[in-house]
Amino acid sequence: MKTLTKKVDFAVVLEVNNANPNGDPLNGNRPRINYDGIGEISDVCIKRKLRNRFLDQGYNVFVQSNDYRVDEYLTLRQRAEGELKDVMKDPEKMAKAACEKWLDVRSFGQVFAYKSSKKGDGVSVGVRGPVSIHPAFSVAPINITETQITKSVSDEAVDKKGSDTMGMKYRVDHGVYVFYGSINTQLASRTSFSDVDAEVIKQSLIHLFDNDASSARPEGSMEVHKVIWWEHPNPTGKYSSAKVHRSLQVRVKEGVKEPTSLQDYDITVEELDGIKTEVYAGY
Repeated sequence: MKTLTKKVDFAVVLEVNNANPNGDPLNGNRPRINYDGIGEISDVCIKRKLRNRFLDQGYNVFVQSNDYRVDEYLTLRQRAEGELKDVMKDPEKMAKAACEKWLDVRSFGQVFAYKSSKKGDGVSVGVRGPVSIHPAFSVAPINITETQITKSVSDEAVDKKGSDTMGMKYRVDHGVYVFYGSINTQLASRTSFSDVDAEVIKQSLIHLFDNDASSARPEGSMEVHKVIWWEHPNPTGKYSSAKVHRSLQVRVKEGVKEPTSLQDYDITVEELDGIKTEVYAGY
């Protein structure tokens, strides 16, 4: 299959209402926020959702979460050893086989590093993927609401449930977030990432929050409003990714002190000469 023929940049505008888009496990699972009050969704969180969308579309994925696992392997090591056992002693063949087998490996890359009890029998293989994704940041400072809740937990000592354990639950009242990414043709040629794979990435971005509901993110509380897809006319790109990304502007409308809905923002995409720009609205 022919690998990616033209450089691609992309951006996503998404809205959060009364949900926790990405809790910080080192801060009591509070929504991520910087010192200026700007909300953040990590690139790792975004890639996790994309991997789940790959699985929804029937593609093989190496890094599966426990609650979205579709095979019998309980760990990454088991998955690698089970699927790549015939090539694990040859790093080059192992990298090639992993890229052919798993869409997330040929998209985002992966490090396979395993120690062995036998001297010289370990393996350490690194794959650099062509798809890079930035963290998402809110356009305006966000407000976080804290709610004290009662958790029902199992008491192992007496094998019964108690409802006297207190906890906290957090939500972002409202926020519009933006994140950017790009696909590098030079790295695509090394992982066999194709134009077909790029289309899968695009569709996965549009459907980023399908099958993603949880107690922290109820159905309808997170929505993709726009996916902007820039296709350059050549493999190296006509403009830098920074300039292309700046052609998208998302600002709070003049006179709005505290935005509460998407209608409080101005979203514009500047046309760039020689760049094919596609804008997909939420569905």
